[in-house]
Amino acid sequence: MLRSDFRFMRGSRLAALAGGLVAGLLVMSAAWAMRVSPMVSELTTTGAGSAARIEVGNVGSAALPFETLITRMDIDADGNIVETPADEDFLVFPPQGLVPVGGRQVVRVQWVGEPTIESSSAYYLWVKQLPVQVDPTTPDSGGSLSVQVLYTMKALIVVAPPGAQPKVEVLSAVPAMVTPPEPEVDPSLSGGEASPPPPAQPGVEIVVANTGKRYALMSGATWIMEGTDKAGQPFHREFTGDEISQIVGVGYLAPLGGKRTFKVPTGVELDPAKPVSVRFAR
Repeated sequence: MLRSDFRFMRGSRLAALAGGLVAGLLVMSAAWAMRVSPMVSELTTTGAGSAARIEVGNVGSAALPFETLITRMDIDADGNIVETPADEDFLVFPPQGLVPVGGRQVVRVQWVGEPTIESSSAYYLWVKQLPVQVDPTTPDSGGSLSVQVLYTMKALIVVAPPGAQPKVEVLSAVPAMVTPPEPEVDPSLSGGEASPPPPAQPGVEIVVANTGKRYALMSGATWIMEGTDKAGQPFHREFTGDEISQIVGVGYLAPLGGKRTFKVPTGVELDPAKPVSVRFAR
């Protein structure tokens, strides 16, 4: 195994895991809008750090009713997110609310799970806007139909035991043809048809594991890659965290043996008969 000098990176990259989902519902109503802050909270299992205060703000033009739920977030080796209900691990107050126009509601999220968990765990707090019954006095005909947009925001909550740290190791790094991430294209610009995937290009397939007790974010590090190209020339390249995030996202790596495979385009075809090394640095 190839050890790295990767260290856990806090900051805005963690926020990339938290996202917002928007669903549209055809009903008769006014426009709505919601904000949730902070999008990322890190908790301990005991003490004052075991609770988070998350603010739901209403920047729309009508009162905002909402409800909350908690799901546990796990990521498999291919980077697919799997969520399971986990309301029993937290006390959320209030679980529902009604925020007036221009107002705010603070939701307190308290860890009530095991106080001696072995490793960090990641959760989503869902804040779901609820529909409101339309005005019964509105005539069935002759009116105009508007769109009520119902927002569902997801805030990331990470719970970790005191002193937990990640321990990332490179299990393998081999030259391979890899397909870079597909650019996001507005379907209206392509006639609703899916665009063909980008052509494969030379790169390196890297398998990493985290045997520590805290999660790691691989986009929070500089990736230093070395090898030998097909012409026999030394290859050296450093990928910044911003470059890596464009390729692999935040690169969330679960604790206690979490494993991921990352495919990084290099633009240079490396000699598969020569060793390739990958290490991580701040």
